[in-house]
Amino acid sequence: QEQVVESGGRLVQVGDSLRLSCVLSGRTMSREIMGWFRQASGKEREFVATISRRGDVTEYGDSVRGRFTISRDNEENTVYLQMNSLKPEDTAVYYCAACSRWAVIMTDQQKYDLWGQGTQVTVSS
Repeated sequence: QEQVVESGGRLVQVGDSLRLSCVLSGRTMSREIMGWFRQASGKEREFVATISRRGDVTEYGDSVRGRFTISRDNEENTVYLQMNSLKPEDTAVYYCAACSRWAVIMTDQQKYDLWGQGTQVTVSS
């Protein structure tokens, strides 16, 4: 079956770094645009980062640009989100998703067709 599984979320301190992982199965990794999104309590899910099929083009949400880095290893069927200088406002459930649309990168949540269950990241204040 087609599946996306995130891992790596945990409780951290302000200023800490954390790396999330996302494993894709049931699809050819190199064919998928990948993205990270997050949803904080009481808020709408928001765009965090996206990466092109070859990994050469990336885009970030305004709130994380300069602190987070998305990367991918198609051989491992894995996408990563390196999070640095974490802030309390980064606290959220982080979701990984795959997009099969004909585009380079994708920031629109509605265009993603395969989603993971999410992993909780909590940044203490």
